[in-house]
Amino acid sequence: MSLHVVSHPIAQDILLTLRDKRTHPDTFRAMARRISLLLAAEATRDLPTRAATVETPLASASGRAIDTDIVVVPVLRAGLGMLEAVLDVVPTARVGHIGMQRDESTAIASQYYAKFPARLDRCVVYMIDPMLATGGSAVAGIDLLKQQGAHDIRLLCIVAAPEGVRTVEHAHPDVRIYTPVVDERLNDVKFIVPGLGDFGDRLFGTE
Repeated sequence: MSLHVVSHPIAQDILLTLRDKRTHPDTFRAMARRISLLLAAEATRDLPTRAATVETPLASASGRAIDTDIVVVPVLRAGLGMLEAVLDVVPTARVGHIGMQRDESTAIASQYYAKFPARLDRCVVYMIDPMLATGGSAVAGIDLLKQQGAHDIRLLCIVAAPEGVRTVEHAHPDVRIYTPVVDERLNDVKFIVPGLGDFGDRLFGTE
């Protein structure tokens, strides 16, 4: 299945703090980072590995090393709130960026920036965008990544709407979605209900 709901109890506890309208931006940023660590750990669970050996102070030790290149692509600007945590999990990853601007009257996203590392066809690509609402910006971002050759793409989001999940699954059934929750619905202005408000505004204190 393309949808993976991360039901870890710590993730669910953090999610309540993120939803709370009384949570200040400093705490919001810290909680966004913590929940992103859990999402990244789950989404990297099946990365390919190879046998490797190192020398400890006492003897040789065999183990497994990651055997693929990794690229992390935050969707600006809200995705930046997840980037540091994902890089803590995979510090060797390279980073691309996608800039999307949502028209508040139509809820349609338009691209204003895109920059990617080379040879995405050889990489596992993690696109990070905290809110999967209509799915329009996610599909547009995935389209861009596939145009650059990416074929193993995983989407990490903190809150998803069923409409957005369906949109991504229909357009890109091969893309795996990792989220701690799928909320009830979108309201008439395409915000996730109950959601947590505008993630970027809460992250950066621009409400």
